[in-house]
Amino acid sequence: MRAVVCEGAGGVEVLKIGEIEDPTPAVDEVVIDVVAAGVNRADLLQRQGFYPPPPGAPGTIGLEVSGRIAAVGAEVEGWSVGDECCALLAGGGYAEKVVVPAPQVMPVPEGVDLVSAAALPEVVATVWSNVFMTAHLKEGETLLVHGGSSGIGTMAIQLGVAHGARVLCTVGSKDKMDFCTRLGADVAINYKEAEWASVVNEATGKAGADVILDIMGAKYLQDNVRSLGYDGRLVVIGMQGGTKGELDLGRLMSRRGSITGTGLRVRSVVEKGQILAEVVGHVWPLVTAKKVLPVVHSTFPLEAVAQAHVSLEESNHIGKILLTL
Repeated sequence: MRAVVCEGAGGVEVLKIGEIEDPTPAVDEVVIDVVAAGVNRADLLQRQGFYPPPPGAPGTIGLEVSGRIAAVGAEVEGWSVGDECCALLAGGGYAEKVVVPAPQVMPVPEGVDLVSAAALPEVVATVWSNVFMTAHLKEGETLLVHGGSSGIGTMAIQLGVAHGARVLCTVGSKDKMDFCTRLGADVAINYKEAEWASVVNEATGKAGADVILDIMGAKYLQDNVRSLGYDGRLVVIGMQGGTKGELDLGRLMSRRGSITGTGLRVRSVVEKGQILAEVVGHVWPLVTAKKVLPVVHSTFPLEAVAQAHVSLEESNHIGKILLTL
């Protein structure tokens, strides 16, 4: 089958279309004929040699796909050849076929086309597991989302609003501010033009945010802690701004705050299955009701994978970038 292979590690020039063996399912796995695959920042890191797949995962890049079931393992129940689906992967998505543990496969929500469904697994699983399962965002609380116009950010805004939270976000342009407010964000802050922590302080009447979803890591650590409300929960899911920062423990303790660092890719199949079961139960009805929708910025054919990576690196997109097959 055709797949994207990396000839070494580095820039987009290492991305090539090659031929690899078709996958075969174990007794608890399915094979999916891929229709579309999501492009994520983790993919850029893997291409650069900084984020190798976990043990046992396919070496091919790609953490989410949509498509149709092509083969079913002997012990798999509930799936048949030809069923439309989307799936969360530990790797392997940039290919014509991918093998996936059955618990990591979900039906396509009613009303979502099969290509757009590839924009859902990674962002929905990330937001649901972190904002709701870990940070326990409640109705009436304030959620601060960094990178509000990203795939994760657009999903976090929508889910926060759907659950009755007040949502603030940081973005990098006026167009992105406007888009996020149309999605339902109460306050969108252009971090290039304003000191976002001061705006958060003013917008919340100095109360701070109850939950902060952070992709920046070290660069935002001090201001995130300064922006926490009482019993506030900071969840760090990315390190785009570095890995080591200074923590004001006095401020954190005075707010009875907590900081959690999480990752999704390295979780066990059982843990991922539990998250996705909650996603199907709690988020898919919101998608069917059109209260939450995938936001797709652009699609590229598999052969244009280098352009897709460049587009993500330039950060001019709003929502998700997808590869299509």
